[in-house]
Amino acid sequence: MNVLVFDIETIPDIEGCRRIYDLHGLSDDDVARAVYQLRRQQSGGEFLRHHLHRIVAISAVLRTGKQFKVWSLGDEESEERDLLQRFYSGIERYTPRLVSWNGGGFDLPVIHYRSLLYPIDAAHYWETGQNDTSFRYNNYLSRYHERHTDLMDVLAGFQPRASAALDEIAALCGFPGKMGMSGAKVWDAYQRGEIAAIRNYCETDVLNTYLVYLNYERNRGNLDAERYRAECALVRDELKASAAPHLLEFEAAWVDGAA
Repeated sequence: MNVLVFDIETIPDIEGCRRIYDLHGLSDDDVARAVYQLRRQQSGGEFLRHHLHRIVAISAVLRTGKQFKVWSLGDEESEERDLLQRFYSGIERYTPRLVSWNGGGFDLPVIHYRSLLYPIDAAHYWETGQNDTSFRYNNYLSRYHERHTDLMDVLAGFQPRASAALDEIAALCGFPGKMGMSGAKVWDAYQRGEIAAIRNYCETDVLNTYLVYLNYERNRGNLDAERYRAECALVRDELKASAAPHLLEFEAAWVDGAA
């Protein structure tokens, strides 16, 4: 079975917010300040509604056959449309089990809204059995199907009050957790032109998610002890072989014998 773990990083959709809230003439920073202030008045926090986010990074772990790969889609210059089409094209190519942390609550709804802005081919993702009957009872859209496994949702027993942060669950399991950034800092980093740092941070998030997923699969009986150790060793070996400092740092922060 092919597995694709994914995570997105977003910033405020400045142009969209200008149109929706008639903020023409304001700088990008002032538009962001205005919509954050409005959101504080509405909800007490600054986290924007899903449709007001713009995607600036999509990172993934792909596990298929003997291959393990962690990377960010496109490059630092890629437009949002290209990132989205690459995401859907990967689903078309591999028909993987999608794995996320809060993907059902955040990442996928944002992807859905943003995809409406572009002429993107996402037919395979939206399949629910009309053309492929294997998707009728296991598709990417149903909350209770495994073709998309939202680990946060599943581990909480589908009870929002029981949900937990990826960083904390990863740390409890002996994995590195957050490294160098958080989602709340992405807008400031983007304004400074630090796209590479955002992509690197997103990659460490999908690594944490994948390692928690391995624990989940072990608990379900889908991985025995030997296979679990082999899967972890494969990840470590790939990270050690990497020339990327953030991946080497992640491997070094991974507790020996964790989980």
